[in-house]
Amino acid sequence: MEAPGSTRVPLVETADELTALVLAVPGVDSLHAGRFGEVATYLPGRRVTGVKIGEDRVEIHVVLRFEAAITAVAQEIHAVVAAVVDVPVRVFVEDVTAPHAP
Repeated sequence: MEAPGSTRVPLVETADELTALVLAVPGVDSLHAGRFGEVATYLPGRRVTGVKIGEDRVEIHVVLRFEAAITAVAQEIHAVVAAVVDVPVRVFVEDVTAPHAP
């Protein structure tokens, strides 16, 4: 049940908004679809990979840049997502990019 006067953002905007917020965090390379491509929010005609929105939680699965401080970036992702959803947030670092050759 929603509080009086509150409005829920439609799922399409929420999944896309979460994707944009996560990709804007320094150190994030990309979103990750999971081992078997199972991490996604399914929308009419498309899917948003790496973001799984459920009634009881939101999962964010990411690939970080090699030079990123993993714990700090994961905490930042958690903070930006938790600020815009009203369910628990779980962040999964699925992979790290390879270092770039000099």
